[in-house]
Amino acid sequence: MPAQQGLLTKRSEQRMTKKSLTIGRITISWLRGGDFRLDGGTMFGPVPKILWEQRIQATADNTIPMVNDPLLIRTPEHNIIVDSGLGNKLTAKQETLFQVTSPWKVIEDLAALGLRREDIDLVILTHFDFDHGGGVVMQNKRGQLELTFPKAQHLIQKSEWEDVLAPCRRAQSTYWPINFETLAASGQLKLITGDKTVCPGVSVRHSGGHTRGHQVVEIASEGQLAVHMGDLFPTAAHSNPLWVMAYDNFPLSVIEQKEQLMAEYRAKNAWFTFYHDPQVLACRLDERNRVREQWVTAS
Repeated sequence: MPAQQGLLTKRSEQRMTKKSLTIGRITISWLRGGDFRLDGGTMFGPVPKILWEQRIQATADNTIPMVNDPLLIRTPEHNIIVDSGLGNKLTAKQETLFQVTSPWKVIEDLAALGLRREDIDLVILTHFDFDHGGGVVMQNKRGQLELTFPKAQHLIQKSEWEDVLAPCRRAQSTYWPINFETLAASGQLKLITGDKTVCPGVSVRHSGGHTRGHQVVEIASEGQLAVHMGDLFPTAAHSNPLWVMAYDNFPLSVIEQKEQLMAEYRAKNAWFTFYHDPQVLACRLDERNRVREQWVTAS
């Protein structure tokens, strides 16, 4: 096994050894949704490599390690999944193209935490790109497709779902029918318009930016706060509001939303949680949007 892949696999295993982040009476855990490598230049858009590589080291092919780790949010009343990982349906060609280095382990990780996939009440999709929505539908042992979380309501912004069903030419490469057709026919889909409290302690806010229907997730309990900004803030290295991705459909909106949300949640001493960062699970920011405190994988 190449050294870089071995290191990333070790980090993937470590994510299950780190205790959950506690927000009042709510706990947040990270599940292993599959790891891959992406082009570093694409992940940092207009930012020169001489700057972003000070934070994340690229290999000779200019790729950087990325994870796709769903959040498990356990409130006193509900078990909630935020985004769903790569899933177990990738073809061999797709695994090679995206340089997948660790498989989707969401079901196994839930079992390690004493939960079955039937125990999940809600699934919140920040958006439906393949790396966030790939685990919504799984392939069972008979090779058939079924909802990964069969009893859960799946919450997504109405505008995002409209684009999933009728994508523009650019979005066709990320909204894959295999990831959403089973959900569309299931009766388990709930469309949201704008901001909404989904259960006590957990709410969503429509942000747009990365996609037209992108939404962020707020977790609040007993005066403590965390926010999951999804692909507006994909890794701790993207704490500068001007550092946006080439994947962002509306980069100026991303900058505007990052400036607004970071200022708001920074003032409330909130944790910012991550889906794509292989080392930092969550962080707090200082007044200049620099990381001042971080929750990391076990070393």
